[in-house]
Amino acid sequence: MKRFLTVLALLGAAVALQSPVQSHHAFSSEFDIDKPIQLQGVITRMEWVNPHAWLHMTATLEDGTEEEWMLEGGTPNTLLRQGLTHQILLPGTEIKVRGYQSKDPDCIPKCRGSGRDITFADGRSIFMGSSGVGAPPGGDEDQ
Repeated sequence: MKRFLTVLALLGAAVALQSPVQSHHAFSSEFDIDKPIQLQGVITRMEWVNPHAWLHMTATLEDGTEEEWMLEGGTPNTLLRQGLTHQILLPGTEIKVRGYQSKDPDCIPKCRGSGRDITFADGRSIFMGSSGVGAPPGGDEDQ
């Protein structure tokens, strides 16, 4: 019986070591709440992946230049429940996004941030952020 339990434990450890590791992080470990961003531009791609979805966009800056951004959102399930669907987050859709810049200011290959809310050309605004540890409060209390 002891040998059986040892073999079982070794097999379990081997399986655990071969599984891909996905870690979840606190908002404040990656994003700076003191560096809010407001971006306007078009969606270039949407990644519906766990643990956080990623919205890619080309933002048009005040001087007319363009900058590529990738913005972390909540989980795909959370975004879908908020009303952000595959049908409305299509490439080419004009949007405005409020959020927070990454603590890493390097924009290679893209600038990164955490999206708080997304506003569409028709004026609809939907919370897209994470409600994880340290994240700013969501909803529409300050819009």
